[in-house]
Amino acid sequence: MILGIIIIVIVIILVVWGIGAYNGFIRKKNQIEEAFATMDVYLKKRWDLVPNLVNTVKAYAQHESSTFEKITAMRTRQYDSMSPNEKIEANQALGSSLGTIIATAEAYPDLKANENFRDLMKQLNGLEDDIANSRKYYNGCVKQMNTAVESFPTNLIANQFHFEKYKMYEVDSAAERENVKVDFGA
Repeated sequence: MILGIIIIVIVIILVVWGIGAYNGFIRKKNQIEEAFATMDVYLKKRWDLVPNLVNTVKAYAQHESSTFEKITAMRTRQYDSMSPNEKIEANQALGSSLGTIIATAEAYPDLKANENFRDLMKQLNGLEDDIANSRKYYNGCVKQMNTAVESFPTNLIANQFHFEKYKMYEVDSAAERENVKVDFGA
């Protein structure tokens, strides 16, 4: 009788723990989706800002066409039809290309003095700050989920209900890790 009660109590504790662990995964998944949606708004704004920046720089730097063609080709993909991982990869490539555009602009003092260019760069700088902050939040949510997916005993629930690790949004090239010198002085 006592053994039966102990077994029932243990089963109840395990069921309650399992429900709590499952709900924790759902909470973490929803946080990741919310964090990505926030970051995605900024990434989309940057995605839409780039053609204006490219066209402004292109007018001054006609001989730099290979850089602009690469960005234009990348930009022709429909952003809204991409998966979250494709959006992350496309924006990582776009980010490294933006460094090239900014470096190219450095060689043209008239361009740096252009009001349209300065306005676009101001918008881009604000977006980059917003993207960095939202990326930190997204990666924090992903880290919590990935830790729960890999840690014992929650990994038992993760495996049972097919919760998987998410991809972090990371800087993936040495060029992106370097600071781009931007000087808007005369």
